[in-house]
Amino acid sequence: MKIDICSRKAAEAFLEDGFPQNTAVISFYDPPSKRMKNTLPPVDYKGKADRVFYVQVHDIDPEILPDYGLTVDTYLPEADRLADFIRKAHDDGLDILCQCEYGQSRSAACAAAIAEYYDHNGIEIFADYRYYPNQLVYHKIIDALYKGEFK
Repeated sequence: MKIDICSRKAAEAFLEDGFPQNTAVISFYDPPSKRMKNTLPPVDYKGKADRVFYVQVHDIDPEILPDYGLTVDTYLPEADRLADFIRKAHDDGLDILCQCEYGQSRSAACAAAIAEYYDHNGIEIFADYRYYPNQLVYHKIIDALYKGEFK
């Protein structure tokens, strides 16, 4: 399984130029907020990707969760379903493309969690200067992946 990280702009270029076959997509996008009143809709992968999981979640740090009316427990409530999506894509031999607005934070965190879970090398994404993985996203996904082993 290959795991890629990309931005909205790169994803839209893939859609124009030929989307990779045998690829599942995890697409992060911004919900409306006081800070982000004009948000973009998620990238439309219809007819291109084999499977898509959309995640509408703020790209924020733990210390400002209360400013958004969130806690660690209420942030990324779809983490368990996302972990199931990841496991199914892996088991079916699909590559995974993690995409967010700039391809640096939420998508990198998701890719790091997947890489850590399957290959124990998620640290490589944290060490890559191009990325700054969102800690909340990483921990919610990695925890959900491990928790899913005991269902």
